[in-house]
Amino acid sequence: MVAVSTQNTPSPKEKKTKKTRRSHKKKKPTTIPKEGDVNNDAMDDLLPTDTTSRIPIQPEAQTKPLDDGEDEDMVMIDPSASDATTSLPAFPPLPASAHASTMQSETRRILIPPHRLTPLKKDWINIFSPLTEMCGLQVRMNVVRKCVEMRTSSLTKEVGALQRGADFVKAYALGFEVNDALALLRMDDLYLESFEIKDVKTLHGDHLARAIGRIAGHEGKTKFTIENTSRTRIVLADTKIHILGSFQNIKIARDAIVSLIMGSPPGKVYAGLRIVGARMKQRAM
Repeated sequence: MVAVSTQNTPSPKEKKTKKTRRSHKKKKPTTIPKEGDVNNDAMDDLLPTDTTSRIPIQPEAQTKPLDDGEDEDMVMIDPSASDATTSLPAFPPLPASAHASTMQSETRRILIPPHRLTPLKKDWINIFSPLTEMCGLQVRMNVVRKCVEMRTSSLTKEVGALQRGADFVKAYALGFEVNDALALLRMDDLYLESFEIKDVKTLHGDHLARAIGRIAGHEGKTKFTIENTSRTRIVLADTKIHILGSFQNIKIARDAIVSLIMGSPPGKVYAGLRIVGARMKQRAM
């Protein structure tokens, strides 16, 4: 006997329709996402779907809470140390003799120009006595080097006494009178400022001579007016100008002199000085 199978064999037409249906179903292309554009759906497509290929997390790799002894970066603070009160050291004040012994003697030399040697000999007593009595300095005149030498001694009380004495002698060497230069020893806010006419404007020949004449004025009238209004002292030494006074007063006198060098008429400078003088009187009141 021949056994007949009960299964239905597909016809050739049915085979063709199955092939066409399979051909219509195309696989989607797998695209690798760029950095910053990674989505969850894309990551699911890239990851394997087989759960057996995943690596299980071992229990040793799981994070555990760190104990106090395992954290190396933590600073160990003893609470008992913070409670203890620290006492500041108390040092007794040094005696005056110990302070005087530690001070080293300093020296200064101020060169005297040749045209100021003769006036220095006449006013030597007036220069020598305030330096020794007020500042407590040791002073001498070196005739060979043509300079005044001074140094500190055990009688020097202030630290800046040597600098004040040097400024006093330097002011006298520049051409100031003894009484005007003596204000540097008595007052603290006095300074010296020097500049040349060429620093303001380059002038030559008769133009330079006329500029010096405008600053001095007829018989020194303009210079005296600037000094009295700005409360300063001015020395004209050829093309160099020296001003002695406080910082604010030096600025007023310098502005007036600069305007004269630039060619302003004296009348205009006088008007500006009157306004400045009136303001200074109001501030003083």
